[in-house]
Amino acid sequence: MVDTSMPALLATKLYVPRLRVRRVLRPRLAARLREAVAYRLVLVSAPAGFGKSTLLSEWAHDCRQEGTGGMPVAWLSLDEGDNDPVRFWSYLVAALQTVQPGLGAEMAALLRAPNPPAIEAILGSLLNELATLSADCALVLDDYHAIQAGAIHRGMEFLLAHLPAPLHLVIAGHADPPLPLALLRSRGEMLELRAADLRFTPEEAAQFLNQVAGLDLTPAEVALLDARTEGWVAALQLAALSMQGEHDLHSSINGFHGSHRYVFDYLAQEILGRQPKAVQSFLLHTAGLDRLCGPLCNAVTGEGNGQAMLDQLEHTNLFLWRRRRRRCAGASTWGDNGTTQRA
Repeated sequence: MVDTSMPALLATKLYVPRLRVRRVLRPRLAARLREAVAYRLVLVSAPAGFGKSTLLSEWAHDCRQEGTGGMPVAWLSLDEGDNDPVRFWSYLVAALQTVQPGLGAEMAALLRAPNPPAIEAILGSLLNELATLSADCALVLDDYHAIQAGAIHRGMEFLLAHLPAPLHLVIAGHADPPLPLALLRSRGEMLELRAADLRFTPEEAAQFLNQVAGLDLTPAEVALLDARTEGWVAALQLAALSMQGEHDLHSSINGFHGSHRYVFDYLAQEILGRQPKAVQSFLLHTAGLDRLCGPLCNAVTGEGNGQAMLDQLEHTNLFLWRRRRRRCAGASTWGDNGTTQRA
């Protein structure tokens, strides 16, 4: 008897996002991603709005073009609904079947059983099939930060530990996944792209603002706006949007800052609004601090978890960066982790 209670899988979650007609080409990052074939895992980890999905979709489309030396790329866009293990692994198999029809059919059947075996046993059949592939392929798991289920992370850890050579896993998200990244890094089996890599360079910012957005900014104006946004792609897009139809672009650039209504709305809806209540409360209580440390945050919030919360925010890439060798107000001694500064 087969359990048919799980809703039908959405085919659109398996599509590589469509490319924009007008976009900034980033050959330095494309060259990095072409090295994916040499790694077990490619991790693209950065806060919202840094162009992770756009970059990977461009790479996936390039890989699929003949004569580029690429490889087939399977794609899965994840969301909160995929925290059900049966649903997650069913989607993963379906994604792989877009590049190799029939792959994982046995695993898919086992997942639909009323009482499926342990995921390690089910994954064994998939891994054996993947080992027989005659050519390399990649699987992109986009927005992996949406996955919170420990059972899924344990299955992914098992998959990574036994990943056959032909398959290369690409994980993109706002935070580092709870996987053995340190081990993969020490073995040279992981390629990493982070916010520092994804920020627009001044040249890329100029290309976006003047060619893609259609503004006519001087090099000095581009440099000022790039410095104000620190290369954050989403902020540059919002800045360009706010300047459409403006006659005095110089004044608009000088007036563009983090409290601009477009930036505020983006931060409120896409970042703050998606955080747990405890994180929202901590961020709101400490919003007036440029530099933060555990004791100072404890004094402001009245709680005792300041350093733990800062560590959590850093892990989830919430626009903080760590400073060392600067004394933090409220700290009686230098901390091992130094202070944290808002980006």
